[in-house]
Amino acid sequence: MMPGGFMGGAKDRLLPVSVPFRFFGAAAFFHVLAWLTLLWGADDLPRFIGGPGPVLAALHLMTLGVLAMAAIGASYQLLPVATRQPLARVWMARLSFWLFAPGLLILALGMSGEADSALWPGAILACAGLLLFALLTGDNLRRAGSLPIVAAHGGAALVALLGTIAAGLLLIGDFSHGYLADHASVAVLHMGVAAFGFMGLLVFGYSLILVPMYLLSRSVPTRPGWLQLGLGVAAILLFAAGRLMALPLLDVFALLIGLAAAATYLVLMRAAWKSAMRRRQGLSFVLLRAGWAGMVLGLLAGLVLAAGIDIPNGPALFGWIVLVGWLLTFVTGILQRIMPFLASMHATGRGGKPVRVSDLTAELPLRIHAVGHGLAFVLVALGIVLDLNVLVQLGAVAGLAGALAFAAFAGVVIVQVYRLGPPS
Repeated sequence: MMPGGFMGGAKDRLLPVSVPFRFFGAAAFFHVLAWLTLLWGADDLPRFIGGPGPVLAALHLMTLGVLAMAAIGASYQLLPVATRQPLARVWMARLSFWLFAPGLLILALGMSGEADSALWPGAILACAGLLLFALLTGDNLRRAGSLPIVAAHGGAALVALLGTIAAGLLLIGDFSHGYLADHASVAVLHMGVAAFGFMGLLVFGYSLILVPMYLLSRSVPTRPGWLQLGLGVAAILLFAAGRLMALPLLDVFALLIGLAAAATYLVLMRAAWKSAMRRRQGLSFVLLRAGWAGMVLGLLAGLVLAAGIDIPNGPALFGWIVLVGWLLTFVTGILQRIMPFLASMHATGRGGKPVRVSDLTAELPLRIHAVGHGLAFVLVALGIVLDLNVLVQLGAVAGLAGALAFAAFAGVVIVQVYRLGPPS
């Protein structure tokens, strides 16, 4: 698997620029909205264990609005390039956005507790968009004969997405009908399969392509990649079994296996780094490495909780480390590379010359985002552990400032790509 080899003839497999960039632009918008909503519900975050309210809305704006939105946009464009297989139906990709984005807004309104009647309409629209994404991506991965390891990660992630959708719909129905014997356990299952199954396996799989490509390094070994996948899937299945059968001991084993999967992944990333031709990567790789640290820290925090060791407001802290310390940090770091990279492939400079990626990147907003994001993570984590709402509020303000700066960066890239290269 060559990190740069799949780029040959890549321009012939580019989608219309509006397709991936509408998802990236929406991710930047929902990033801001998530921090605003979290600021609104800051008083409830330290002791949050589920249930309608601003915190639930903020978490879904972050997970679906930023993480899933970015993953969908990247999948639609990068997978056809990597697999050398075109997307089956571009109109379906566009439709998935117009179902998913408005549906998420309506769903978040319902989850906030301000309009309970919005829950089902929002959920149906958002889930329809996600199912269209799963259909299109699954079809592309099915034809990805040259990248079996990436296709396997993606296929497992899509199965986890279907499980996430099913659990989410069960939880929404339980809000009004109360048919679940243990709502909290299903909520933990929903969060775990979404974070570690869907997003986690996508991160593991796509990293095998993206990290070596951006580092200009040799391809990573295939055998550890399969081990990484096997461990990851085993951990998720054990975790799901523990939730469904009410066997907490299985959570411990699942987290231990998850740590082994994370260790294998980090060995692969270290191998890519050691053979890199381009070592100076700027803020994007600072965020990626911070995200990897958040992944390990989150798994360790989960293991401590599963072992019965008390951590002040432990469930909220665990969720915060996994969602913000790991996934949001990693995704915003990788978007800093994906967006200018794809924009440069679409853009044309004077005389038809290629446009450099650096010419499409606004560095100051990215520095502001990195500082704001880091402060937000630390302050909110301290606020959760110490049960100090003022620290959560200050952290949310810092996160909002970082999100606004990131939106400015995204806006610059989008304006530039449309200015330098009209959408096809």
